[in-house]
Amino acid sequence: MQSGRSAYPALEGRHILLGITGSIAAYKAAVLCRLLKTAGADVRVVMTPLAKQFITPLTMATLSKNPILVEFFDPENGAWNSHVSLGEWADCLLIAPATANTLAKMRTGVADNLLLTTYLSARCPVVVAPAMDLDMYAHAATQENLRMLADRGVKIVEPAEGELASGLTGKGRMAEPEEIAAFVDSLLARAETHIETHDKTCDEKKKRLQGKRFVVTAGATIEAIDPVRFISTHSTGKMGYAIAGELARCGAEVILVSGRTNLPTPAGVERHDVLSADEMFDATVEAFAQADGAVMCAAVADYTPAEVSDTKIKKNDDELTLTLRRTRDIAAHLGARKGDRVLVGFALETDHEAANAEAKLARKNFDFVVLNSLRDAGAGFRGDTNKVTFIDRAGCEELPLLAKTEVAARIVEKIETLLF
Repeated sequence: MQSGRSAYPALEGRHILLGITGSIAAYKAAVLCRLLKTAGADVRVVMTPLAKQFITPLTMATLSKNPILVEFFDPENGAWNSHVSLGEWADCLLIAPATANTLAKMRTGVADNLLLTTYLSARCPVVVAPAMDLDMYAHAATQENLRMLADRGVKIVEPAEGELASGLTGKGRMAEPEEIAAFVDSLLARAETHIETHDKTCDEKKKRLQGKRFVVTAGATIEAIDPVRFISTHSTGKMGYAIAGELARCGAEVILVSGRTNLPTPAGVERHDVLSADEMFDATVEAFAQADGAVMCAAVADYTPAEVSDTKIKKNDDELTLTLRRTRDIAAHLGARKGDRVLVGFALETDHEAANAEAKLARKNFDFVVLNSLRDAGAGFRGDTNKVTFIDRAGCEELPLLAKTEVAARIVEKIETLLF
């Protein structure tokens, strides 16, 4: 029989901050703490005041072999429990169980206990294991909170289905301690592998991508209706900027054609700002003439007003009708002229995702398409994470939820396989 240490090798020597909230599932935190300790982790425990009604601090102190932290300061001697120091110490903040109340406070930034202030100060990966009754878990508010937390990079260990404390049966049971420990072990193992290999692989790529020139489009276009109003999308440009930065770090010369965004220009990247789809078309086509490839990540408007008013359109009691015309298709134009150059496209879909992406692959002559769906938590606009699938003529490769910087690294790796 394998020991805990061999079962979770990435936990050895790591600092795990275990947060416990007020749920009947808190009893599982004792088993989880023991698994983490047996695997060689140094575990410190932060409990919410309500959590003490479900499991005692003495139990957790005995298992973790560390004092338990609940309040902002020790009432006996006034010693301050620094949430900032805790956040800096931890390699992973693991909140198990995580109640609906705590998840809601995490989403909105409420900081009314030591665990929540520590979460807001944490610089490490954050993992939550929700635990609640099935109706609370299924409620639209809870699901929205989980989606928003995932958008911000919080990792979620999905609850299981089974008998709940209410006597009902459904989804809401906290995942078993062994599953949670394995999840954290895998997360830290991936992070460790990425840290150890990133510099080496980027050095190797620099030798191979030097002399290569890429065009990357990013951000949203702005299609004016009048001097005040416009048509656009929710794109922030984060994904495209991450790709441009990764290509530059790996030695390529990068021209970034950017729609409106508040992001700083990545190091080593030449940036060309545009507003409209027509401006992006002209700038991208010009840059692509001397390029070895392009990544089409911008959210370009498919339609633009046929006429733009020189003055602000005043409202009245009648309906306003806008006549829209098709914009020029940048990707299709490049695809028809790409030759042996690399052309990568993006497909953001809400339904029939794979079929739509495959049609786009053929129609625009892409080498591969990066598909993401707005139905996937943590994917799409605004957030720092994305969940994508690579689709090419040989098939598809689905990636897990990753930081957009990591998705960018995977895209560059795939581009490299097409170049060499």
